[in-house]
Amino acid sequence: MQLAAFAFDYDGTLAHDGCVSPATVEALGRLKAAGPRLLLISGRELPELQRVFPHYALFDAIVAENGGLLFQPGLHQERVLGSAPPEALVRALQRRQVQPLSIGRSILATCKPHEAELLAAIRECGVEWQIIFNKGAVMCLPPGVNKASGLRAALATLQLSALNVLAVGDAENDHAMLQACGYRVAVANAIDTLRHEADIVTRAAHGEGVVELIERFLSDPPRAVTAAVRRHDTAIGRDADGREAVLPPDTTVLIAGSSGGGKSRLAKLLIERFMAHGFQLCIIDPEGDYEGVPGVTALGDEKTAPGLPQAEGLLREPLNHLALNLLGVDLTVRPRYLASIAAMVESLRVRWARPHWLLIDEAHHTIPAATQAALLAAPRQLPGTVLISSRPEALARHALETVQILISLGAQAPEAIESFCRVLQIPTPMLPARAPQSGEALYWDRGAEAPRLVRLDEPAQRHQRHIRKYARGSLGDDKSFHFRGPAGALNLRAQNLSVFLQLAEGVDEDTWLFHLQRGDYSRWFRNAIDDEELADEAARVEREHHEDATTSRQAMRDLVNRRYTAPV
Repeated sequence: MQLAAFAFDYDGTLAHDGCVSPATVEALGRLKAAGPRLLLISGRELPELQRVFPHYALFDAIVAENGGLLFQPGLHQERVLGSAPPEALVRALQRRQVQPLSIGRSILATCKPHEAELLAAIRECGVEWQIIFNKGAVMCLPPGVNKASGLRAALATLQLSALNVLAVGDAENDHAMLQACGYRVAVANAIDTLRHEADIVTRAAHGEGVVELIERFLSDPPRAVTAAVRRHDTAIGRDADGREAVLPPDTTVLIAGSSGGGKSRLAKLLIERFMAHGFQLCIIDPEGDYEGVPGVTALGDEKTAPGLPQAEGLLREPLNHLALNLLGVDLTVRPRYLASIAAMVESLRVRWARPHWLLIDEAHHTIPAATQAALLAAPRQLPGTVLISSRPEALARHALETVQILISLGAQAPEAIESFCRVLQIPTPMLPARAPQSGEALYWDRGAEAPRLVRLDEPAQRHQRHIRKYARGSLGDDKSFHFRGPAGALNLRAQNLSVFLQLAEGVDEDTWLFHLQRGDYSRWFRNAIDDEELADEAARVEREHHEDATTSRQAMRDLVNRRYTAPV
């Protein structure tokens, strides 16, 4: 993932014996010029920190008092993040002659070996305050206040996600900060427990270790400190040997497979796991499938295109997830519309490193092959993107070229991989001996291995059908129902269930029975509407009333009305 900010501890990390060297200050300036935001997270009180470190304005935000105070140098604004020290606790410490004793806006600070007196005073006063250590320093703070809570407050003001932050520390009170961030660094002089949980331990100590880290980042920003971290991979299942199938961040993924093969279920699983991990998600929803997904705000409907300024405003907040419903956008315009969305997402990622994942359903509608608009719609790189399509060959080739992981589902999964390779003119890899069954997929990490058969995890929540989409939306021509009749003389297109019922009432009896006896209605419900329960009920009607046009029409109308059109 892209790094949007660096969070540094002061004493023992930036500073050695309380002072920051000119070389460290110069490196911080170069890092800031490269784009990331800088945050200083310290146990010191703010006036003291400003006195010993006159270059504090380099930082976009300063968290002082170990999470108790937030200061924004650029705005000269302070915000107290915790309650003031209780007077009774202060008096109890003074009676015990605890020295030194510093009283801040939210912190009481002393040093070892006074932790015993501090604990006794807390018990005497009956207050719920906590003791936190910083090597030789001993701090007392309100419950829930620490460097992680202060960091979250700072990131909220900067509209940044903690997943895009690299934290650097050295002592006990830095654990919470490092654990809250996407990437963790300990300088060489850090305590052992912090070194063990860090993703990187610098070779040099104190500020020299910080300079070493900055030089490493500036020499190769995209992969300098993030490439080896596997903590942010999203697991989707395991193969027969127990090996996980994962999606690393910044990967382009293609999910392919015919209707009814499990694409919707896998998409549901990904959404749940992305959101649970803290990733921000933007969904391109050509068919209105994602309205009502818990935690996701939907923009647009079958009549109105989603407003991009509103979408951009929502995505600036890291806790917002968005689904852009394109039912109100004509099919011929969708590729150009996606180009505008892609430009918006790229702009957001440059500034805030979010949204972390872009999920494009029915991607062949918005990144189609063999059209001039496709050149606009598909950027040459699609990091952190999941493309979902029933037909890989219908996608623009330069979109397929970005794919690093291909997940193919359903009985036709091998054919989908073959089609993908044929478009790209690359050799087809050796495929497993059998096609995936229900709940399975072929998982192909193109850079690492041949495709392998994996058992997919189940989403926590059952996939909910989107009633309005199928009742009144506009399905593509490939998913519409066409009344053609026994002689093929008709071509009446039903682009949704409401139109289907209207046409079903008007077509002649021969046409109705022709499709009924072929099982066309249940097949459409199963493959295009993707509703197994409706398809099973319709198949029963086709069997039991295959010669009775009047009864079968009424039965089909009742089935559809009960499940879709009545609640709209």
